[in-house]
Amino acid sequence: MTGSRVVALGHYQPAKVLTNDDLAAMVDTSDEWITSRVGIRTRHVGGPDEPVDELAAHAAAKALATAGLQPADIDLVLVATSTAIDRSPSMSARVAARLGMGSPAVMDINVVCSGFTHALATADHAIRAGAAARALVIGADKMGDIVDWTDRSTCVLMGDGAGAAVVTAEPDGGGAPGIGPVLWGSVPGMGNAVRIEGTPPRFAQEGQSVYRWATTQLPPIARKVCERAGVTPEDLAAVVLHQANLRIIEPVARKIGAVNAVIARDVVDSGNTSAASIPMALSKLVERGEVESGAPALLFGFGGNLSYAGQVIRCP
Repeated sequence: MTGSRVVALGHYQPAKVLTNDDLAAMVDTSDEWITSRVGIRTRHVGGPDEPVDELAAHAAAKALATAGLQPADIDLVLVATSTAIDRSPSMSARVAARLGMGSPAVMDINVVCSGFTHALATADHAIRAGAAARALVIGADKMGDIVDWTDRSTCVLMGDGAGAAVVTAEPDGGGAPGIGPVLWGSVPGMGNAVRIEGTPPRFAQEGQSVYRWATTQLPPIARKVCERAGVTPEDLAAVVLHQANLRIIEPVARKIGAVNAVIARDVVDSGNTSAASIPMALSKLVERGEVESGAPALLFGFGGNLSYAGQVIRCP
């Protein structure tokens, strides 16, 4: 059997920063109200000349450079996004074209906030099956395009950005896998709790329902992810949850029991970037040297569709 491993990461955010004070000039809110309820202080927002595929391509180029690979070395491109307005060309095809790739397989994956961990599992499965050798897995979303900037309950949450991972095959030597088994699922009957609907599309959610589900139902699932990977929560060096809301991240991380882990809190500076949040937060932790190479990190996405997906990886 051949396993897979994340060998490099990259992230990218638009230059424009929107502070809580900026939002207070737009809607009836304040810095104190936002930080006390969701923990967010700033978020990056792209302009009309910064499409999602451009954000994704910047993050991907950084990951490829870190890996020492050329675009032509990649044979599978997966982009997790829920903010692709056009149906075709797909976001993955657009990114491949921007990077000047040869003939990779291209596929978009829309599982909203848990899209990246679904895409990472899909790349791992493709490599294990022999269908790919080197994959580029990207989470990219431009939530600023779909949020209602007059709705103070949702506009304070969102940001734009992209994160990317280069995943390559590695022989299964009997040690800890580079990417552990995925545990994924959903609650279809509650799928309407998070919505991106309409023309033009707009984001809406039932915040209290999502909060209760995340803080009560997800910690035991996350512990099961660790069990499948053959590690205990105490073994984890990092926990990177979907960066939805600090009031969700902190209690879920505490209930998982990862007492020795660095907990990603990129939401404070970046807001909720949907599928981009996990790879972006992980890339920053690695770039800052807060997690050692080879250390186990729990990645756990959750949100839209009330879907979830998690795996333990070895950090690049």
